[in-house]
Amino acid sequence: MLHECCIEISQETVRFWWNRFGPLFAIEIRKQRISRIRSLSNWQWHQDEVFVKINGETHYLWRAVDHEGEVLESYVTKRRNRKAALKFLRKTMKRHGRAAVLVTDQLRSYGAAMKVIGNAER
Repeated sequence: MLHECCIEISQETVRFWWNRFGPLFAIEIRKQRISRIRSLSNWQWHQDEVFVKINGETHYLWRAVDHEGEVLESYVTKRRNRKAALKFLRKTMKRHGRAAVLVTDQLRSYGAAMKVIGNAER
């Protein structure tokens, strides 16, 4: 399109624009998508935790993924207990609101954290 207007740009200029403005567009698209999905009555979160090694130490990566596979939130802790699950759930709910259905891997920490929040485990 720019070439038709007799404007010459290099590939490096396009790459620079993409690196600078691409993440901003991606964030806006993600926000709009999540707000549309949030209005659905069947919005599901799948929550799990995985073991990761950081500098030789075992940590836990907590993740919340929506039903379309988009990672909503991630959180790294050294412990896998009620306090960590509660902090993760509050952080996720503060940013994305409540989900209609929470699907977990039946870790007891989730049940204890959901009792504190006021959600019944589903």
